[in-house]
Amino acid sequence: MKSFMANKTPYFFIAPALILLTLFSILPIFVALIISFTDLDLVGIADWSSISFVGIENYKEVVSDPIFVKSILNTLFYVVFGVPLVIVCSLGIALLINFGKARIFKAFRVVFYMPSITNVVAVAVVWSYLYNPQLGLFNYVLEFLHLPPVPWLQDPTMAKVSLIALALWRAIGLNMIIFLAALQGIPKTYYEAAQLDGANNWQQMFKITIPLLRYAIFFVSITTMIGWLQFFEEPFVMTNGGPLDSTTSVALFIYRNGFQFSNFGYAAAGSFILFIAIIIITMIQFKLQKKGQDY
Repeated sequence: MKSFMANKTPYFFIAPALILLTLFSILPIFVALIISFTDLDLVGIADWSSISFVGIENYKEVVSDPIFVKSILNTLFYVVFGVPLVIVCSLGIALLINFGKARIFKAFRVVFYMPSITNVVAVAVVWSYLYNPQLGLFNYVLEFLHLPPVPWLQDPTMAKVSLIALALWRAIGLNMIIFLAALQGIPKTYYEAAQLDGANNWQQMFKITIPLLRYAIFFVSITTMIGWLQFFEEPFVMTNGGPLDSTTSVALFIYRNGFQFSNFGYAAAGSFILFIAIIIITMIQFKLQKKGQDY
């Protein structure tokens, strides 16, 4: 009996986590998959007998929906420009704070981390003023420099760039903390040995620091990529997908169809396409990571 309990004890400890994971993560995925093959709407929630099985019709309609196609292109725009910017800026700031000698660099940790814990609605209020075409601070600075005003949220392309700038400002803090933790885990002896061999700061950076940060960079790139593929809060709060759906992301498209138009089956089909895309991109990143050589 004692040996039986000893063998089963680890399962008792992990059971609560497994139960919660199953109930709130895995089970909803299967439910969403089933819903994606139906025409479920608000009436269907109250009366299940009104729900019809439509097969893959939702998927056919979603992939031929011009707004969904546009949301995919918008999301790709966010990912292509947003992910590298977040990684480079977070890493650059983490390096400055870690190797900075002055005490002010310690305060910068709080300064750069604050946006990531600030409520997005409060952020949107402030940035809406900054982006205001008539009263905004950015256009005021441009006018002071004798430059023409910029339609920050009114031009389709400029609106996407403006949302990327806002999301970049919010995303730097958390990733900076991850890079700082990784930087402080690098043994000082590596740098001391390199200095004895005559290596300058740039050589230490590219021969020691960056290679030893590659797992942190990989982790940040994975999580940042997934976050940008699910880009939702900024376009929803700042532009609601406008102008002319130029800032509509896939996540916002799913939200509209599910919770504004009550077309749950259609929204579930879109969410599953996004889910599969995230899995494929993540697997590609893991595959590329395995090809790397150990340092």
